[in-house]
Amino acid sequence: MTNRRDFLKQTSMLVAGSIAGSSILSGCGSDAPKKHIGLQLYSLRGDVKDLGIKKVLEIVAKMGYVNLETAGYNDGMFYNVKPREFKKMVDDLGMRATSSHAMRTITENRDEDMAWWSRAMEAHAAADMKYMVMPWAPFEDEEDCTLENVQRYGTYFNSIGKLTATVNIAFGYHNHAFEFKNKIDGVPVYDLLLENTSNHVFFQNDVYWTKVGGYDVVDYLKKYPTRHKTLHIKDVRDIGGSGTMNFEAIFNQAYENGIKDWYVEMEDERTPQEDVKKSYDFLAAAEYVK
Repeated sequence: MTNRRDFLKQTSMLVAGSIAGSSILSGCGSDAPKKHIGLQLYSLRGDVKDLGIKKVLEIVAKMGYVNLETAGYNDGMFYNVKPREFKKMVDDLGMRATSSHAMRTITENRDEDMAWWSRAMEAHAAADMKYMVMPWAPFEDEEDCTLENVQRYGTYFNSIGKLTATVNIAFGYHNHAFEFKNKIDGVPVYDLLLENTSNHVFFQNDVYWTKVGGYDVVDYLKKYPTRHKTLHIKDVRDIGGSGTMNFEAIFNQAYENGIKDWYVEMEDERTPQEDVKKSYDFLAAAEYVK
C-alpha cells in the first residue's frame, strides 16, 4: 500500500502527478440523491495512472460525486492536461474541481520558490479553482519541530497566501497526525502553525489524522471557526466503515461554521473504487450531510 507520507516526500518539489495501482469498478449510484459530496482524486491514484484521468472522472461522476480536489498538478498542467481543458472535462460531466493539492517546500532560493507558486497560481486560476492546498511540510521528524522552523514556514505560507489572494484563490495547509503528536514546549505544531500564520492562510483539517493525532476536529472548528475553510473526510478505509468517527458532529459543526467544500479521501489502495463508492453511498444516505 502506498503511504501518503512517502508519496509526498518523493515529490517534495511538486505535487504528485503520476500515481499507482488498482482497477475501476462499473460505477452506479446515479439514483442516489445529489448532495454536495466531494472527492480528493488522490483516492484513485492507481486508476488515474492505469486508465487515465478522463476515464476516472467519468466513473466518479457516475457514482454521484460533484465536487473534486485534484492531486495531479505538475508544471502548469493537471494530470498532464492544460488547465482550461481539464476544467471543461470536469464541467462536461456535471462536476466542478474546486481545490488542488500542490506542493513546493522551502528551498535555498526564495525567488524561485515564489516564481513556482506564481506559475501554479496562474494555472489554478485558469482551471477556476477556489483553493490551493499544500499537503505536507517538514514537521514530521523531531529535528524539524522547532519554533524557528514553524515561524519560517509561517512566513512562507503567508507570502503564498497573499500571492494567491490576488487571483481570488485561498491558500491552505493540510495536516497529518504528526502536527498534533509533535509538540514544542507542550504545544502541538498544528496550533503553532495557526498562531504563526495570518488570515491569508487557511487550514484544511483532515479529520481522521486529527483523531489519530489525539485531538478532536470539532474542538478546533469551534476554537478557530474562520481558519478552516475545507475538510478532508476520512476514515480507516471507507467513510463510516470503522464506526469510530463521529461524522455527524463534524458535519454539524462544519456547516455551523459555514464550510461548504469538503472532500472524501482514501489512503488505502486495496479496493479503492469499492471504498470510494461505499463512502459516497454512506454520505448520500446520511441525513446530516447536505
